[in-house]
Amino acid sequence: MRTAYVNGEYVPYHRAQVAMEDRGYQFADGVYEVVVFFGRRLLDEALHLKRLERSLAELGITMPMSVAALSLVIRELMARNPYKNGLIYLQVTRGVAPRNHLFAPHLTPVLTMAVMPLKSPSAAMLEKGITAISQPDMRWGRCDIKSIGLLANSLAKNAAARAGAYEALLVDEHGMVTEGSATNAYMIKDGVIYTHPATNEILGGVRRTVLQRICEETQMQFREVAFSLEEAKRADELFITSASSNVLPITTLDGQPVGTGRPGPLTQRLIELYRDHVTQQTGYAWN
Repeated sequence: MRTAYVNGEYVPYHRAQVAMEDRGYQFADGVYEVVVFFGRRLLDEALHLKRLERSLAELGITMPMSVAALSLVIRELMARNPYKNGLIYLQVTRGVAPRNHLFAPHLTPVLTMAVMPLKSPSAAMLEKGITAISQPDMRWGRCDIKSIGLLANSLAKNAAARAGAYEALLVDEHGMVTEGSATNAYMIKDGVIYTHPATNEILGGVRRTVLQRICEETQMQFREVAFSLEEAKRADELFITSASSNVLPITTLDGQPVGTGRPGPLTQRLIELYRDHVTQQTGYAWN
């Protein structure tokens, strides 16, 4: 039986509820994190919890408990659920109060968590790559905060699905690619990996941070330089990263092949290096 965590209690998943006047429900006034685990061992836990602290601080929301205590609760929740490999979805809202745009000071944050099965990219997706379309970036101006206000992201992702694509690359008013609807986006040109700088215009993904470290350690050229949609269409390789997609090649963009139309050699190398990272932390190894 699946178990969730709601404000200090472990409850059956189907009974997990929050109050009608939770500000997360009424105002998207909260943040979230998604942490992957393999064999019930968390991947990049410290990076995720550090980002959670930062997101909450940016919104002036108090951490619901210490990082050490939160880590213990996450492990207890994993132990109470049937999945050996999965995702921890963690959400913190400002709290419950009568509906008002002005929030009362010193509200008690609401912490909820759930465990979900892990859906990793299929072998076919890694071997053939995925399709993507471009969509205008209509999100708010603080994309660096991992806010639960994801309507613009959801609309872009659904536009991709309607077009038969896996992901939508978001393009700002200047024609520059910021990131994907649920991923960070990268371009490879002449052996150099490009990605949008970690400003307020993107969410600094944990996979992005790990990938940057891997590139530094292996002396691969990684540049935080924004690229345009037109440059992306002329790229040698494109790929995305996220908690669930890992490193995933894009081989078609807006109906046009990227590079040779097959996953390129640098992307394939990064996939293998990322797999090594997972194995080193968790002991899990892909076939």
